[in-house]
Amino acid sequence: YYFPCQRWLAVEEDDGQIVRELVPVDEAFVKKDSENDGQSLATLGLEQKAKSTTYTVKVKTGDKKNAGTDANVFITLYGSKDDTGIVSLKASKINKNKFERGKVDEFIVESVDIGDLKKIKIGHDNKGNSTGWFLEWVEIDAPSLGQCLKFPCGRWLDKSEDDGAIERIIFPAELQTTEYIPFVPYEITVYTSDIFGAGTDADVFIVLYGSDGICTQQKSLCLNKREQRMYFERNSVNQFIVELEDVGDIIEKIRIGHKGGGLNSGWHLDRVAIRRLLPNGK
Repeated sequence: YYFPCQRWLAVEEDDGQIVRELVPVDEAFVKKDSENDGQSLATLGLEQKAKSTTYTVKVKTGDKKNAGTDANVFITLYGSKDDTGIVSLKASKINKNKFERGKVDEFIVESVDIGDLKKIKIGHDNKGNSTGWFLEWVEIDAPSLGQCLKFPCGRWLDKSEDDGAIERIIFPAELQTTEYIPFVPYEITVYTSDIFGAGTDADVFIVLYGSDGICTQQKSLCLNKREQRMYFERNSVNQFIVELEDVGDIIEKIRIGHKGGGLNSGWHLDRVAIRRLLPNGK
């Protein structure tokens, strides 16, 4: 069995996860890829990403005295087919200091298809100076399922409060579940020109337009400022797997640009290639 990864397991890189689930690929695909100098092994990592489901996990710490925690928080998502295993919530996309009183933190969790989300288990390791935590709620958005679920808690995870538990199993509130048309993964390849000053460190975004006026949301291609510095260099080819609204079989146009700012924001774009991926990753 061959399990390519080609992605970071680092709090400060990629999506911030330090554990990844990998699915096997055919041996011939690995050998063919390693023999072909023109195609990077990183493509295999993107194939993996296309087969996985991405969840945006928002966590609200209560607005009470000593509600925040310095402990290491973890979560497990349980679906109708499988579960994610224990996932550490290490890198909040919003706050440098996570799980502070009254704040909402946002994390990205990737997993193989676990089916419809049924429940979660969330807790902490009780390590650090201030460990007790008042958890208001957890919200999980699963674009590939077309669902956003709210998991209300409103209780302490603290050995000296409530029932003393530091982990809890929480079920979604049915009346607070939002349903929408499931997103699909697109493979977006961006070619930056080979001229002086062509590269950019700005936040690059894209919008896809289909027929009948259907369009996607505006989506940043980089997850953080570190990626912005790494990608879109002069004469580079960067590939992304992005989950977006399904605009159908025909893409009539795209809108691509950046938000400016910074020292090196000007960008000379050569071309963009887009492939709509089917559920089996083809």
